[in-house]
Amino acid sequence: MNARIPPVLRPEHPSARAIKGLVADFGLDSIGSLDGVEVTGVTLRTTEIEPGDLYVGVPGANSHGAQFAREARDAGAVAVMTDQAGAELARDSGLPIVLVDSPRAALGDVSAWVYRTGEHPPLLLGVTGTNGKTSTAYLLEGILRQLGLVVGLSSTAERHIGDITVVSRLTTPEASEMHALLARMRESEVRAVAVEVSAQALSRNRVDGIVFDVVAFTNLSHDHLDDYADMEEYLAAKALFFEPERGRRGVVSLDSSYGERIVGLSRIPVTTISANPDVPAEWNLEILDEQSTHTEFVLTGPEGRSLRTTVPLIGRHMAANAGLAIVMLVEAGFELEAIGHALGEEGIRAYLPGRTERVSGDRGPSVYVDFGHSPDAFLNTLAAVRKFTPGRVIMVFGADGDRDATKRLEMGRVASEGSDILVVTDHHPRFEDPAAIRATLVEGAALAEHQAELHEVSPPERAIRHAVSLASEGDSILWAGPGHQDYRDIRGVRTPYSARAEAREALREFGWSE
Repeated sequence: MNARIPPVLRPEHPSARAIKGLVADFGLDSIGSLDGVEVTGVTLRTTEIEPGDLYVGVPGANSHGAQFAREARDAGAVAVMTDQAGAELARDSGLPIVLVDSPRAALGDVSAWVYRTGEHPPLLLGVTGTNGKTSTAYLLEGILRQLGLVVGLSSTAERHIGDITVVSRLTTPEASEMHALLARMRESEVRAVAVEVSAQALSRNRVDGIVFDVVAFTNLSHDHLDDYADMEEYLAAKALFFEPERGRRGVVSLDSSYGERIVGLSRIPVTTISANPDVPAEWNLEILDEQSTHTEFVLTGPEGRSLRTTVPLIGRHMAANAGLAIVMLVEAGFELEAIGHALGEEGIRAYLPGRTERVSGDRGPSVYVDFGHSPDAFLNTLAAVRKFTPGRVIMVFGADGDRDATKRLEMGRVASEGSDILVVTDHHPRFEDPAAIRATLVEGAALAEHQAELHEVSPPERAIRHAVSLASEGDSILWAGPGHQDYRDIRGVRTPYSARAEAREALREFGWSE
């Protein structure tokens, strides 16, 4: 396993469960003796097996996980769960085998059974959408802490258990990891959990076995069309979150055209919110003041109830995310007045790593590092940066390799439209040719009605220094893509790398404060 891949957080004091009970409770067939066999954990990966684990053999594109059953046994697994084809591969391991039709489809419910995550669960809040998921999850965590709760977080950037933090692997972990995380949170007396839920997580059973108290939808825009055939299929994946087996109540933003579609597809009660005064919604958000350090807004709901507060982030879209978080908490049972009292005059206290994060000092250009990697994210973030930039807006960006290539032209076009100087560079090329990726982004930039001054610079270490060399006092540099991440993926190798550190070093080299 790559040493830079973070560990799975598991309960420190797991309780053993007899596998006979699993077979009986789910009405499953088995091969081999189950007498005296007890499981304490679940995993899909032989590299992460701990003694007492149930190893789940899942069919893959090139191989079947069950063929590694002997390695699983040697690492401490006490049983295998797999399908009929996998059972033939796992027979010579000598481990008892639990049979299911689809190991991946069964993984969530089985993990919930092993870790007992359905017993006295915390308040569970889930957020999906193309953009804004991470920000909304962090804002939920911040508000819940101000309300006095011990809080857990699972996001693209990090996993939090109270004050414990680890870097994330996936936006939403595999179901076995998700339930292990929830069990660990229970040990730490976590009372509420904010979870970022991707479309892939919904399509690939990663949140199975979990019923969220409140689920929310931020927006939908061009992204992930490498995983989904078109926007309709992408929308259908998001709509799965609004099923009774996923959530009890929902909150839907109407700020993208797909919001109304989600409302129509929802099979659970939903309330709506909009930051657009022309869009009728049950909750409305109005921006009162925008500063380089915060955005002030008022949220008004049914019966004229309202809350006026601030979010420590720039951009109307960030205020909209904060409003969505507040309405989720109201739907979860918190009184709006109690939330307002907890926020006080200071407003929401939250730190969002790599989300329009300013890494510059009082002198020189303002430099922001951001995780945005879609055309819509570029549009919103560039508009927010432009509002507080008396000089020129310089943008540095690249695109992911081996990911949705259909959005690259639009990324280039939007980047050129919103900036004065554009520096096209590399991001995670993975197994693609980085020069070919850059060529497409440059081609997209040429489609813009407004043509930014264009520079193509590789690698990104040189690109940020080139951008700083072009900047003057009063200019802003937006480095979009890397955000909080501490690596670059080059031909399958995670190379240590920090955009924040590189940007600060570039500022120092050119004599600016950071």
